This record gives sequence, C-alpha cells and structure tokens, in this order.
Amino acid sequence: MALTIRTATLSDLDIVTEIEAKCFPKSEAATRDIFKQRIITFPNSFLIAFEDDKPIGFINGCITNSFFILDEMFEDVNYHNPNGSYQAIFGLDVIPEKRRCGIAALLMSAMIENSKKFGRTGLILTCKKELIHYYEKFGYRNLGVSKSVHGGAVWYDMILDF
Repeated sequence: MALTIRTATLSDLDIVTEIEAKCFPKSEAATRDIFKQRIITFPNSFLIAFEDDKPIGFINGCITNSFFILDEMFEDVNYHNPNGSYQAIFGLDVIPEKRRCGIAALLMSAMIENSKKFGRTGLILTCKKELIHYYEKFGYRNLGVSKSVHGGAVWYDMILDF
C-alpha cells in the first residue's frame, strides 16, 4: 500500500466532489462548482490523499487573516488572502471505508507542515462538538460555539497557533 499526498488539480474535480458527498450531508457539502473555484484560487491549500493511485481523502481551505471561519468563506473564494496569517480548514474528508486508519491525521499533519512552510501563524477550523477532542490532539484550542450556522449545524471554533 503506497500512500501519497499532493495538491489537487482540476482533473480531481469529480473525485473530490464524490468524496465530499460521501462525507457530509447535502446541506453541508460543497458543490463541484465551489471545488473548482477553490482548486483554481488556492491550489496550495487543497491536498488530496491517494492509496495506490486511488483517491481516499482530502483537506482544503483558504488563507485568511481572520481568527474565525465565516459562513460566507465556504462559498466565496474572494475571502482568500494569499498573504494571510491563518490557514482555514473548510473540510477534512476521508472515504468511509478508510476512516480510523490515520488518513485524516496524515492530511492534517501535511496541511500543518504546508502552513509552516508558507509562513502562516496557524490554522483555524470549525467542527462539531464530538470532534473537538480529535483536533485538540493536533494542538488546536477550542474557542467555543461558533457564529457559523453552516448547513444548520452547531459548530465550534478551533485555532492552532504556531
């Protein structure tokens, strides 16, 4: 089993859209058009994992100076600031049959290293209550209930400062 992680390209568009549909409810899932805009706008912040050339997961998000993710950021790539301080995480997706195998941790670690390489101050994300402990393992701090109501869910703001 050979695991590789690389930046996503437009040729990955259908694959990431399919993976997203398996990982998130329709109300929370990004669309193909949104993924296309993200790959074009912030390709260095869109990593995809492959196992023996089969796509199994990805992580993506824009660069921002904000300490919090705003709902508008999910759909409007104009919030991306290539010179921003924080790497936002919009989604960490792993296909169901490959969960609990360390793939999400590898993707997160790759994004953290990528963020350090590009001189970011840290990373931000929102997550549901049951995942707070997972992100704390990477050093994220829980900042409490988010103002985000993306997909009608309750989210928590998390921040990882370097």
